[in-house]
Amino acid sequence: MAATIVPPGCVRSSLFDHMTFDLWWLAYPLLGAGVGFLAGLLGVGGGGVMVPMLTTLFLAQGFPHEQVVHMALGTSMATIVLTSVSSLRAHHAHGAVRWRIVRQITPGILIGTFAGTFIAARLNTVPLAVFFACFMTFVAAQMLCNIKPKPSRELPGLPGMSVTGFGIGVVSALVAIGGGSLSVPFMAWCNVEMRHAIGTSAAIGFPIALAGTVGYLVNGWTAAGTPPFTLGYIYLPALVLAGMVSILTAPLGAACAHRLPVATLKKAFAGVLILLVVKMLHGVFA
Repeated sequence: MAATIVPPGCVRSSLFDHMTFDLWWLAYPLLGAGVGFLAGLLGVGGGGVMVPMLTTLFLAQGFPHEQVVHMALGTSMATIVLTSVSSLRAHHAHGAVRWRIVRQITPGILIGTFAGTFIAARLNTVPLAVFFACFMTFVAAQMLCNIKPKPSRELPGLPGMSVTGFGIGVVSALVAIGGGSLSVPFMAWCNVEMRHAIGTSAAIGFPIALAGTVGYLVNGWTAAGTPPFTLGYIYLPALVLAGMVSILTAPLGAACAHRLPVATLKKAFAGVLILLVVKMLHGVFA
């Protein structure tokens, strides 16, 4: 049975009105398993897979067209809160987190990510989907070509780190990523060892996800017509079912990373990412 949509202008009397099991919910644990495994195996953020898949699922469930991308972004951000904690702890245990960098960049990250959700909330579905598609195509191209910036400078001071954090936060909010696609190349460019850049990026992912989740919750709180089980732009069944499973499968992916040809898999994943983005755009424009 599909989730019941509240007509625009009506107020939901309860978060759990029309509480019936939806067969579409069975797709969310499968999505979480795949996202978690790929995140652990390839070190990529879940948003690249989660957002286009959630958009497709939300459209299939009959959610309002003008809200599906916003809900996919908000739900993906909330899921990253769960996965980023375990990732942060793992990298910290291996001494790979540069906490000084985290402290300097976090204020800008928090402000930029929260502000970015307000920008996203005021964009229509189509331009928001197009921006996401363009950025993910850029990420896929980086993977296919194995583009890595050459170390050529040192980390900037506090003002420069704050501005950089703000920029990373804004983009992260618009595409629901943990920031690794931007923060890792930035730190590598600033002569931070790659292992530390990846570990520090994992730590930065938590404030990005936290600020993004709060921002999408606030911006969607008064949105009319959202389905039951929704807080702001966060769809709780997808958050719980996908998020909890992704926590379990991420360590499995990380373990396989030491035995599988990750470089080859990254190129294959880049192709899959492009296909998912094309499918998402087809659904949005259709």
